[in-house]
Amino acid sequence: MLLQFSSAQGPEECCIAVEKALACFLQEAKNNHVTADILESFPSKKGFKSVLVSFDGEQAEALAQAWCGTIQWQCQSPLRPRHKRKNWFMSVIRFSAILPLEESEIEFEFTKAQGAGGQHVNKTSSAVRAKHVATGITVKVQSERSQHANKRLAKQLIQWKLNEHQSQQLNALDKQRHHSHYQIERGNAVIAFSGKEFKRIS
Repeated sequence: MLLQFSSAQGPEECCIAVEKALACFLQEAKNNHVTADILESFPSKKGFKSVLVSFDGEQAEALAQAWCGTIQWQCQSPLRPRHKRKNWFMSVIRFSAILPLEESEIEFEFTKAQGAGGQHVNKTSSAVRAKHVATGITVKVQSERSQHANKRLAKQLIQWKLNEHQSQQLNALDKQRHHSHYQIERGNAVIAFSGKEFKRIS
């Protein structure tokens, strides 16, 4: 299953809410023995504009149902203390299953990961660059230390981008994702958090 956490083009406070809500979701997933992986993220100055999460497990369906919808954060702005607004909103949207994809359709290249991580990252060819041969869609994943884990995530991300590509041609999923970035139902939140400590209140 896939979930998209989105600030829906809201101000930076909404991006902070995305980051905090994502952390809560990942912890809840862990507590319920649900495997959750971040496939794609778009950072903002202080948080995330959107994050795409793949998750699986016996409690995955219940978790998705609990989180899908509008998420509300009741808090005075941590960036603009004199701002009158104290309610910030973000959305969690579930997307349909990805089309099946054969591994033979993908070319994999293994390289050394770059960035933070110490000597292990620099010495191990754990990063994976994957290319979908037919469309030329390319992704790079190095979030995990294991080459096998990065390969699995790279395949999922290729599948997602391929699904996006095909759906854009059908003009379906593209409209759904685009719409989700620009419109959030204010009020009627499925989950609400409060304060800078992001305490769950409902």
